[in-house]
Amino acid sequence: MAGAKAGDKAAGAYRTIGELSRETGLPQHILRYWETRFPQLRPLQRAGNRRYYRPEDVALVQRINSLLTHEGYTIRGVQKLLADERKRAPSSAATMEAVRAVRNALAEALASDDAATESQRISQ
Repeated sequence: MAGAKAGDKAAGAYRTIGELSRETGLPQHILRYWETRFPQLRPLQRAGNRRYYRPEDVALVQRINSLLTHEGYTIRGVQKLLADERKRAPSSAATMEAVRAVRNALAEALASDDAATESQRISQ
């Protein structure tokens, strides 16, 4: 990666609470407090209560921070906003059906590509 610092991680990598704290400028105790206030924020916890924030957790922390600091929401306001969005979100069954459709389309494309590659190899 050009211009990347030695401590930079890939976008999809899990972050520790210390790394997330440095990236966002938020103290670790605020991140832990937000976990008690926002049920949507649930990082993985390993032995010794070590927290690992997934990319979606990082995005949620950044969104909560933006709503609180830049848009003037209160904790209660952000809670209500996130809860309302969760109610409006598509059901998990619909999401899983969409994922299955994409997976099946990819599997068919791979099978077609494999068949074309095999026939090309045989004709040579």
